[in-house]
Amino acid sequence: MAQTLLKVSGLKVAYGGIQAVKGIDFEVREGELVSLIGSNGAGKTTTMKAITGTLPFVAGSIEFLGKSIKGRGAWDLVGEGLVMVPEGRGVFTRMTITENLQIGAYIRKDKAEIAKDIDRVFATFPRLKERATQLAGTMSGGEQQMLAMGRALMARPKVLLLDEPSMGLSPIMVDKIFEVVKQVYDQGVTVLLVEQNASRALQLADRGYVMESGLITMSGDAKVMLSDPKVRAAYLGE
Repeated sequence: MAQTLLKVSGLKVAYGGIQAVKGIDFEVREGELVSLIGSNGAGKTTTMKAITGTLPFVAGSIEFLGKSIKGRGAWDLVGEGLVMVPEGRGVFTRMTITENLQIGAYIRKDKAEIAKDIDRVFATFPRLKERATQLAGTMSGGEQQMLAMGRALMARPKVLLLDEPSMGLSPIMVDKIFEVVKQVYDQGVTVLLVEQNASRALQLADRGYVMESGLITMSGDAKVMLSDPKVRAAYLGE
């Protein structure tokens, strides 16, 4: 069995007295694409923030590469390979595409390898290459999403966390973004995908978890979940 890279046990996270995450368990193994699905407000983004060290948790544990992340800075975790593409993309709008990619490699010192990785990102996202000197703020939402993913890849993630990558995009761009997620996964990157678009997320994933009101209510093989009547009724509009 593949090595467990990320393990979440009994995780509880509270926001100003409201418990947003109520004691959840899940894991991501090397080489997997795992989807965490659920409706808006289920606690998915809160979970992602806790995993990346940007939000403290009140109970439970999160282990990355067998070590607790408790008390460690988000920048340390990025250095070890735990990298997130946040909801809303968060690109640096007044910097060019190339400068945004270079920022993604800020923890690295291997200049020659960084240049090669920029070329790799451009090969994955030809649209970014065409606009290499353009300011990120002048790009469409879908292009900014590609840039945010490219920037994350520059940190050479061991686990890539994607928080709602299709949110707010046109149907054509949603197709493109899911194509790119599959391409990144096919290149050997382990992915944890948080997504409201349950159908698309489960079609791509090896395994899935359903989150409702701060709890994980279902988990299993993604293809089996895709045909589960309860999942179909709740998330696929059937």
